[in-house]
Amino acid sequence: MPTDEQFQRWCRRIKASDREAFAAVFDALHDPLARYALQITGRTAAAQDIVQYAFTSLWDMRDDLDPKESLEALLFRIVRNRAYNTERDRRTRERKHDELKHDTDPVQPNPDAQLDAERLEATLRAKIADLPNRQQEALALSRFEGLSHEAIAEVMDISPRTVNNHIVAALKKLRRWVRSHHDEHLIP
Repeated sequence: MPTDEQFQRWCRRIKASDREAFAAVFDALHDPLARYALQITGRTAAAQDIVQYAFTSLWDMRDDLDPKESLEALLFRIVRNRAYNTERDRRTRERKHDELKHDTDPVQPNPDAQLDAERLEATLRAKIADLPNRQQEALALSRFEGLSHEAIAEVMDISPRTVNNHIVAALKKLRRWVRSHHDEHLIP
């Protein structure tokens, strides 16, 4: 991952409409931003659209960029806001569609089966998804995207100490679940 100084240089160059600097930022951040958007939306196509929107927005706002502010945090914040708006709009559309639809599909029960590594991972991801939104977001940015607490604080518009509190609380809940899950499935 490029350094903060590199992002500042790119920011100054983008502000001057340098397309090569823009391409360098795109290459450096496209995949982490796409993973972050996917974490929020759960849909690859939506995540790609959101990242495209973020980079288009960056280019459109290039005249107003401040090299002293984190370009990385700005892009993550744009992706975050767009992803949450996209999900909110999707849920609203689905709710309206469901209200119009008279027939509902029955929910298929999840059969009990021996947990293998894939199922455990899926279950753990579901437990992460059950965390409060702020804890989930802080954990994803820290553990999956490798952002520092300071960068996460900028993205989430909170203090680095609050970021740490969210991550600690999330990990505590996950550890508690793993311990209880482990204890339930021990064979005497």
